Amino acid sequence: MKVGVVLNPIAGGGRLKRHWPEVAAALKKHFGDFELRETQAEGDAERLALDLAANGFDLVIAAGGDGTASEVADGLLQAREEGGRTTELGLLPCGTGIDFARGLGLPKEIDATLKRIAEAKAKAVDAGRICYIDDHGALASRHFINIASLGLSGATDRAVNADKRKGRTSAKALFLWRTVVEFTRYRFQEVRITVDDGAPVEARMALVAVANGKFFGGGMMIAPDAELADGQFDIVILRAAGKLKLIWDIRLLYGGRHRNHPAITILRGRKVVVEPLGDVEKNGALVDIDGESPGRIPATFEILPGVLALRY
Repeated sequence: MKVGVVLNPIAGGGRLKRHWPEVAAALKKHFGDFELRETQAEGDAERLALDLAANGFDLVIAAGGDGTASEVADGLLQAREEGGRTTELGLLPCGTGIDFARGLGLPKEIDATLKRIAEAKAKAVDAGRICYIDDHGALASRHFINIASLGLSGATDRAVNADKRKGRTSAKALFLWRTVVEFTRYRFQEVRITVDDGAPVEARMALVAVANGKFFGGGMMIAPDAELADGQFDIVILRAAGKLKLIWDIRLLYGGRHRNHPAITILRGRKVVVEPLGDVEKNGALVDIDGESPGRIPATFEILPGVLALRY
């Protein structure tokens, strides 16, 4: 088996990089020879994964946080679409956000995680594709593996990624603090949500999450019933309500206890279109794609059933 590793050297405050001799020894023990590629800038993980897949690698391990895992998955899925070859994905989670790995129940110890990946048989899981408007005003698209969303989450992503404490404090504490701070500043936005061929839903919302996985935002179980291989998204709409009450109720998200909350609507479907109502500039909510915020709505989300071979 040809194994490649895409490492984000600054993930988790550089923890994997600092302990690389031990990580490399564990990789060698469980996989034999492997090829290491390190990222230097945003988008590198996607490019490196695409190159590894195109060069016949059987397994690519994403070593980093949710952003690294998502970019690697995007590269592997591009390679699959372009060349028809399936390259398996493994995760060595380390970063401010490891929500996708949290949903998989991976061990916290590096050696245990790599042992589990080495012994696992790849499972076919779903991925998503989002088309959106990037920060330069151009139409853009990419794959995602966990959750893509819009509204408060996009603003929170930008605040977390700019926070100097990122990588030096717990992800849960940082995400919760930035969520509360951004929520106090947030102006609810008016959007139209269309799921499959259903009637459009118009909402003054704080957040819309289009979920393949269960967790986001440093441990919030936003979509408690989501499954990775059911061919559908869980769509969670958090409508506008009193801010103080909603800030208090954010705690319910960590345990997935918000299903019956009066401000929450949960739908299921394969395709989701979200458009700003009225003033596009005012209601063009920021998007979040697996912990990164590269643009805004209007956006279209499509499920791609069983396209990703995941070892976990």
